[in-house]
Amino acid sequence: MTNDPSNQDKYQTNIENDDTLTNRQGHPITNNQNIRTVGNSGPATLENYDFIEKISHFDREKVPERIVHARGAGAHGYFEAYGTIGDDPASKYTRAKLFQEKGKKTPVFVRFSTVVHGLHSPETVRDPRGFAVKFYTEDGNWDLVGNNLKIFFIRDAMKFPDMIHAFRPDPVTNIQDARRFFDFCANSPESFHMVTLVYSPWGIPANYRMMQGSGVNTYKMVNNEGKAVLVKYHWEPKQGIKNLTVKEAEEIQGKNFNHATQDLYESIEQGDYPEWELFVQIMEDGPHPELDFDPLDDTKLWPNDKFPWLPVGRMVLNKNPENFHNEVEQVAFGTGVLVDGLDFSDDKMLQGRTFSYSDTQRYRVGANYLQLPINAAKKRVATNQEGGQLRYYNDKAPGQNLHVNYEPSSMGGLKEAKQVGKEYTPMIQGELVRESIERNDNTKQAGETYRNFEQWEKDELINNLVNDLSICPQEIQDKMIALAEQADEEYGRRLREGLQEKAKQARNNKEEFAEEFNPRPLGAKDGKKVIDDVINRARNSKPY
Repeated sequence: MTNDPSNQDKYQTNIENDDTLTNRQGHPITNNQNIRTVGNSGPATLENYDFIEKISHFDREKVPERIVHARGAGAHGYFEAYGTIGDDPASKYTRAKLFQEKGKKTPVFVRFSTVVHGLHSPETVRDPRGFAVKFYTEDGNWDLVGNNLKIFFIRDAMKFPDMIHAFRPDPVTNIQDARRFFDFCANSPESFHMVTLVYSPWGIPANYRMMQGSGVNTYKMVNNEGKAVLVKYHWEPKQGIKNLTVKEAEEIQGKNFNHATQDLYESIEQGDYPEWELFVQIMEDGPHPELDFDPLDDTKLWPNDKFPWLPVGRMVLNKNPENFHNEVEQVAFGTGVLVDGLDFSDDKMLQGRTFSYSDTQRYRVGANYLQLPINAAKKRVATNQEGGQLRYYNDKAPGQNLHVNYEPSSMGGLKEAKQVGKEYTPMIQGELVRESIERNDNTKQAGETYRNFEQWEKDELINNLVNDLSICPQEIQDKMIALAEQADEEYGRRLREGLQEKAKQARNNKEEFAEEFNPRPLGAKDGKKVIDDVINRARNSKPY
């Protein structure tokens, strides 16, 4: 290699400094915001090395508890199809068998969860709630893996490990810190719509029975002719929707931090079976340049007036697990688990989740996790898979030549299935790039959501944001205020005035404002005072 200064520019590679982010191979990361896709809204490619290294390591960070959605409860039940989607026969949009006949029942298992905290964390935390449904269909399993809220913090899977790191407890103190949360969100403005929802009462659902569910991502339905439509899935609780204020949540947590699990279990035991109606929103497949948002952007809602909710069926939960560990803990979901007639979209988060979810299950539960009864399809299974940890039966076909564990073969091995419906073959063309989507307005829908809140929800949102943002550095506060002002004038003004008043109170009380070390979980108030109160109020005891 030459040391000739005149050749330095010719051989210059990525500029790297002491604080440059790299992967484990030592390669400088030049784009940590976007996975590589065909065009800026097209499908992801398997050679996304930086993303795959990042997400696969993230999937293996904790043993054996789930990395996210650790705290959960679940129940068995059934899904009953209406045979129609809106006023049309279901076959107009999809050939998936579970939707075709009126009254057709499909067994399900549902797991509800909190996202960020550990296995025994309170169920009153400010956090999205997981809402995952496993359908045991006659064509195999379908997993609809979503949350109670209809959108998400980020639109690109590359950012998911960073998001969860920022939201989880500090790696030094093991205490969740609102400054870390807002540091990430203020510098990821696409998160502002979700922040608006999570910091409102919608961030603390009253229980699992009385919350909505959503697939969050955009999927596709495919009919027998191979025609596809974009689809969003929504669960609406027949029990009504109830959310909590911070004060209400604190009172509940002080008495019962398992309240949501207990509520679900006891309701089913008493025969008060919770029920949800499944709706879909449908959009013609395509980029839809006439819209002011990208239909594949999971930080956005599809407006109901343009894309109405169409009823598809209902779900009833009528049986509690017989063993919590075997069923609730070992149940394993994946966004890639689809049946014929259902398909993926190019939603960047969905593309990343499809690798990550099944990968983390193989790591957490084991390579043969699909042989566990809670995960196994309720139909015949025949594969050429071999070995692996905790394998306990051969999933071979009756009469199969057991010496042949490969395909193709003419010596009695497994054969490919014959496809009946026309395959869906979208045309994909574009340059491989690492870019954000073009229609990336980060605040318009957040403003619409704010204006749709009732007054008590607005008040609670502002109070909650002020409480947690008050310990953040001024730079983070300014960025969050700017986003709120872009969303809605009143929203921004109230947030600014609230933080100014909080700062004034802190100065008058001679408190440290946005001090360097003051870790505080989301929604906590007077955390340091509580620690002092414990010492002052606790009674001395003599040793024995």
